[in-house]
Amino acid sequence: MENLSRKFLASDPAIPSNVKVGSLRTDMPEKVIQFGEGNFLRAFVTWMVNALNAKEMFNGRVVIAQPLKVGLAKLINDQDGLYTLMMRGLEDGVEKEYREIITCVSRGIDPYSQWDALLECARNPEMRYMFSNTTEAGIAYLDEARPRTECPASFPAKVCAFLYERFKHFNGAHDKGMVILCCELIDKNAATLKKIVVKLARQWELKPEFFAWLDNSCFFVNTLVDRIVPGYPRENAGEICKELGYNDQLLDTCELFHLWVVEGPAHLAEELPFHKLGLNVIWTDDMTPYRTRKVRMLNGAHTSCSLGAFLSGLDTVGGMMSDEVFAKSVRHVLLDEILPNVPGDPVSNEKFALSILDRFSNPHIRHELISISLNSVSKWKVRVLPSLKDYVARREALPPILTYSLAALIAFYNGVGAAEPELRGTRNGKSYSIKDGMDELAFFEKRWHAFRHNHDLRVLVGTILANEALWGEDLTLIPGMTDFVTAQLQSILFSGTRATVQELLQ
Repeated sequence: MENLSRKFLASDPAIPSNVKVGSLRTDMPEKVIQFGEGNFLRAFVTWMVNALNAKEMFNGRVVIAQPLKVGLAKLINDQDGLYTLMMRGLEDGVEKEYREIITCVSRGIDPYSQWDALLECARNPEMRYMFSNTTEAGIAYLDEARPRTECPASFPAKVCAFLYERFKHFNGAHDKGMVILCCELIDKNAATLKKIVVKLARQWELKPEFFAWLDNSCFFVNTLVDRIVPGYPRENAGEICKELGYNDQLLDTCELFHLWVVEGPAHLAEELPFHKLGLNVIWTDDMTPYRTRKVRMLNGAHTSCSLGAFLSGLDTVGGMMSDEVFAKSVRHVLLDEILPNVPGDPVSNEKFALSILDRFSNPHIRHELISISLNSVSKWKVRVLPSLKDYVARREALPPILTYSLAALIAFYNGVGAAEPELRGTRNGKSYSIKDGMDELAFFEKRWHAFRHNHDLRVLVGTILANEALWGEDLTLIPGMTDFVTAQLQSILFSGTRATVQELLQ
């Protein structure tokens, strides 16, 4: 089969009738620089831009820059920016599937080998929007020198350099400011990014006028995203491509549900009128209630249950929901440990919680548990810890499944060989990948190495819980936390996660 490309589409092949093809115009200007070429952004924001182009409500293309040294820029270019998105789920109880070839991506850039190409985008007068999803760990300060000819390491440094190049090139013109919409799952994501950009600009001793330009001409817009995106369907990609009639190495899959809450001025909604297409995009002055509900309930349920289910031998969220023990744990943690402590309307919150159970059970979604494990330390801190602390404050007791989830995380991070960017753990005699920041990986490898010499599980747990760099606070100060996690970790090591969860739910 031929690979998906613009040349392939231009030859008028027999594309299946159930595959929608986006606008193939190549004369539209590049208006978006997107940091992140992963499955999520391509199934979310890029898909929405594609929808705007289809209705001639945007008429712009997306340049995708990979944020890490290893990425998909070359593959994106090999396919001329094209890829197929499959959206599958339940609509009014009926299974539905929609397929669409996304055509709004003009090219991919690897800034580590094409730094000048990225800066050239900054000098493009039509460039207006920046989207990003660099995981929770991406928006973080790193002390690094101002880049001259090479790409900086951190995402905020790339943004600072990009914006300063634009500021200089257009002499600080007000109408050449950028709209930056962050999709990372941290609170006030864009505001946090801006603080780091300003810190770097001061450190690099950039022109004072640049700071005023950032404040008055650029918009750093906080957003909240919600869509389950399993990504490339490894299990049956060959079968799908055969049915499509072409090879697509960027094939992406997601659920039907989507929600984007954007905390920004109303005039930007007119620039990016996603809501006028009927897309579930909400512009608001305060996204806090939406964020708290989504991060604690949907993401919190994922993070608190996925690692233990994976260690038991399960591979997908669907498999977890088909397993009697782990499905019960998901329902318990969501409805009994998280839901009662989520602010807002109880009826609306319960409805959202029940929808999550349906979404997790979506038969069309193969969501790999190992993919959920990426950067689990920062995810647990953001998604699980607040619910745990609220539960303790309200009931003066530890929530069993939320607390056990930290023991499961420690067990999951039992790996060796902290060569960037992963450790290797062992499950049922086979190795698996543990991916996180280098500091986190090195710390866990060191602690588990010490345990294999002193065999003191309480010391292992206590040292990990006390590390404020990981959790933002000393978790040993939570009454009973060290004892509970130690007991659960011991149970996991000797009896496995399934038996441990089953005992907790009795």
